[in-house]
Amino acid sequence: MAALALLLTACGGGGERIDHPVGAGELVLRVEAGGGLVPPDYNLHQLPSFSLYGDGRLVTPGPQIALYPGPALPNLLERTLTEEGVQATLAAARDAGLLGPNRHYDAPGIMDAATTTFTVVADGEKHVISAYALGLELPNPPGIPEEELEARMALLDFSAKLFDGSWLPEGSLGEEAPYAFTELRVYVRPYDTSPEPGLEQPERPWPLAEPLASFGRPAGSLLPDLRCGAVSGEELATLLPEAQASNELTPWASGGARYLLVFRPLLPDEHGC
Repeated sequence: MAALALLLTACGGGGERIDHPVGAGELVLRVEAGGGLVPPDYNLHQLPSFSLYGDGRLVTPGPQIALYPGPALPNLLERTLTEEGVQATLAAARDAGLLGPNRHYDAPGIMDAATTTFTVVADGEKHVISAYALGLELPNPPGIPEEELEARMALLDFSAKLFDGSWLPEGSLGEEAPYAFTELRVYVRPYDTSPEPGLEQPERPWPLAEPLASFGRPAGSLLPDLRCGAVSGEELATLLPEAQASNELTPWASGGARYLLVFRPLLPDEHGC
């Protein structure tokens, strides 16, 4: 019976098709976490944990090197889901309560945790369900009604299921490959970091014509003196090898000053700052 239930889920709960966007840059399903008690610059590095697009392309963070300072560019992977796999994923999302009205689930008594947000675009609507402190529930959490607790558990189970993949229809999930992004967001701020002894990094020259002092536009809501710009095309082709050869503490020289850069590859539905 358990195997039969899993098969029905994978086939979309009886075979009915769930409509979804079909464009290469059109989002179908995203899972991301944000907020909580984190340093301001932590948010500059944030990436969704799961992004599925209309053409079946799936982008997720890959394993990260346990090294400090780490690489300047995050490890992002992409693979392809067949339409059968997309339908199975949407059916699982529906069973987890993600195709209903927008909803937020709070968790009274838990402080400074992140909020997990699920975004699903299906059947002509955008559904946004979020849960604060998802996965930090106690056995008998105070202040959370039983109905909401069940909904939170369904979201947690669905999130874990997404990163398994073994339940998907056989042959529906392609092989992993490095994510080939076409646009790169660059955050710039003065190099006021003082690395610990032994962590000093060699300086690299900024390779683009626009100096870092005027690159992009101010984005000081996160950090003072922070600027943000995006590169693509020939500029990306010029900058990418330099970024790949740097790390998160590399000082970048431009116009007689030094800067600290954070590189954020943009996903298919993201552009600019």
